[in-house]
This record gives sequence, C-alpha cells and structure tokens, in this order.
Amino acid sequence: MTTHPMAAGDDPHRLLAHVRHLTRRVRVAQRVTWLPLLVLAVVTLAAIPAHRYGWRSTCVTVADGQICRGRNLALIVYWQVALAVAYAAIAYGYLRAARARGLGGRVMPYVVTGIALNVLVQVVALLVTHEGWGMPEGLERPDGLAMFLTRLIDWGPAIGVALLVLAWLERHLALLLFTAAYLAVLLVPVNFGWGTHWGGDWRFLPPLVIQGGLLLLGGLGFALAQRPWQHR
Repeated sequence: MTTHPMAAGDDPHRLLAHVRHLTRRVRVAQRVTWLPLLVLAVVTLAAIPAHRYGWRSTCVTVADGQICRGRNLALIVYWQVALAVAYAAIAYGYLRAARARGLGGRVMPYVVTGIALNVLVQVVALLVTHEGWGMPEGLERPDGLAMFLTRLIDWGPAIGVALLVLAWLERHLALLLFTAAYLAVLLVPVNFGWGTHWGGDWRFLPPLVIQGGLLLLGGLGFALAQRPWQHR
C-alpha cells in the first residue's frame, strides 16, 4: 500500500479525510472474513456423524411404561476438539495473512471469545447430560422458554456470538448483517420447511445442514468480495 506525503500547508480537513481513508484501507486489507466462515462451516457439517451415531439411551421402567434419557458424549467431545482446532487454524490464517501484507492482526479477541464460549457450552452440555440440568421431570415436555434457552446455549449460537465480536473488530457491517441473519435462523429456528416432520435419529439434520450451509455460502461470498484486495 503506497501513500503520498502532503504538504504542511494543506487543508487540515483534507489531511484528516486522507488519514481516515488510509485507516479504512488498512482495516479492509486486514480482513480475512471468509476464513472463519469456511472453517466453521466444515466443522458444523462434519458434526453430522457425531449427531447421528453418538447417542446412547438409558431407560427406566415405570408404572406406565419406560422413561428414556439420551446422552451423546461423543458429540460433546467432537465439538470441543473440533472448535479448538478450528480457532487455532483461524488465528494462524489471520496472522499469516497479516504478515504477508505487512499489517497488524486483530483476530485474537475473536479467537479468545470463541474458545471461551465453546467452554461455556461444554459445561452446560455436561450438566444437561449428567445431571439433567434444565430438563423437565418425567414425561413433561419442555415449554417454549426452555426450548429457546436450549437453542441459545448451543454450539451454533456460540459461533454466531463470536462472529459478532469479529464484526466489531473489523468494523465490518456486512459481516454484522450476515451474523444477525445466521443467529435468527438458529434461534427462531428457521428450517425453510425441510424435514419438518422428521423424527428419530435424523431430526437434527435439517437445522445442522442449514447452519453449515449458511456459513459455507457466507464464506464463499466474502471470499469473492475480498479478492480485489489480495492484489493491492
């Protein structure tokens, strides 16, 4: 990136505008927005086998039949390991891009937030798995608030909240809007009518594919939008 010195007598307003323009160019050049979206898309879609095959049920016989509770420790282990590796890869990619461009990196607060949220989700998931924390007793179905909180304390929303931090760090309006839409799809939830009546072992598939697909499309879109900056 080249700059042009300004004479001492130049208008200070022009000088300030020039500084702001350079600041914006540096900020845009620092962005590698496509990288976390693509990496997290792969992590989300690769979770399908753990969601499908990791469940183990424990049933207790009662007067009216059986009460069964499912546990998926494989899923918890997968997300913990996969997201830790993903955030390490994202940090490495950002720092490598920053060195290649001769610029500073601002990705570490995002990475720390992502890892911290992942740990929080793991703790909640273990409490639910081992202690039944937050789950209704017996055959009672969870109410709407319980279902919303269950969706909120999950890996998908944790990814979205961390992306909000990245959008703030990069002053990236497009990423902010994308992340808001991503969180809306997760928390409403929106399934576009796909798999509405699915049950059993495949009921998780539509939301997971939609979440991963959104991240994948977002990553490809930002990669295409940021290509010109790779050559400036």
